[in-house]
Amino acid sequence: MLNVKDTAKRQAARALDQVAKQFAGIRRPRSGWIMSMRKALGMSAPALAKRAGVTKAAIYQAERKELEGGVTLKHMEKLAEALGGRFVYAIVPETSIDDVLRDQARRKAEAIVKRASAHMALEQQSLSSGDTQRQIEELTEELLRDVPADFWEAP
Repeated sequence: MLNVKDTAKRQAARALDQVAKQFAGIRRPRSGWIMSMRKALGMSAPALAKRAGVTKAAIYQAERKELEGGVTLKHMEKLAEALGGRFVYAIVPETSIDDVLRDQARRKAEAIVKRASAHMALEQQSLSSGDTQRQIEELTEELLRDVPADFWEAP
């Protein structure tokens, strides 16, 4: 039976997966969003600076910092508005939330099973590679069903 926490988690996962699909093909243009939008509008840096209430140098600096990853979200929002646009910020999974969870569970399971296998090998009781894979699969599913407190700690 699902509880409220699990239901909320599933709803959030569905929402993020949907957003990830919508954003799948979107990549920052080579010249960055600020410059690309400005050029598409045929707007000069001085014109954008005036609309945004900043200096021309601040526009060129923002365009450079955007490419370097150093522009603030607040500044992007301000410039987007001055460009007649809207700044959108998102963190979305590369694949799906379920895939991210499954990958982590598998890494954790592999580490646990390999550690146990090393101990068993010392006692000449090692498992076959097929048995090891089965153990990893079973433990992966168990970790997904009953997520331990240390789930996100490095295996």
